[in-house]
Amino acid sequence: MERRDDRGAVVVEFALVLPLLLMITIGIIAFGYLFHVQSVLDNAARDGVRVATLTDDDDAAASARAAARASAATTVQLEDDEITVDLSACATPASPSNDRLAHVSIELEDFSLLGLGTITLTGAGSMRCNG
Repeated sequence: MERRDDRGAVVVEFALVLPLLLMITIGIIAFGYLFHVQSVLDNAARDGVRVATLTDDDDAAASARAAARASAATTVQLEDDEITVDLSACATPASPSNDRLAHVSIELEDFSLLGLGTITLTGAGSMRCNG
């Protein structure tokens, strides 16, 4: 049986522990969201490089940017200046010293996480030219 004067101690202990539990819970949720956005950026870069290497369009870089923006649109709104497309290796002939890889990278600067500061996230994708 609990004594009457012990009930106040339980309330005080709960008041001391509650902020710590809330901070841990919010941190777990924030980290999960950050991990999700990083995964979306990596997937968008892979989608962009796939479109760039498999298309015969004259402006494959613009097609790659559009594909990357569309892939990430449900989570992050990307701008063209955040997406870098490097297709220079595709213009050179194949040789044993040149693996002819196209690269797409996405750099999302100033990503704010619950107003606690900003983080730079980067997604990257590479694929052999023309498949």
